[in-house]
Amino acid sequence: ERRYVGHVSALERDEYFLTRGRNADPASFLALRFWINRGVKVELTDARDATPYWLISSKDPSALKEALKN
Repeated sequence: ERRYVGHVSALERDEYFLTRGRNADPASFLALRFWINRGVKVELTDARDATPYWLISSKDPSALKEALKN
């Protein structure tokens, strides 16, 4: 649900690779395409859900971030 969408970050190449690799939380949800090297991190605010964030690959992370904010 929309009310559980917290902070949304557009990630460029370096930050995206760190977030999906070394800095990844094992409890996160990943929707990745290996040929896309950018994405968004969507933090969740639902106390009943143990998933801290979704990491979603995107060719245009800024546009996806704006779409999720509205």
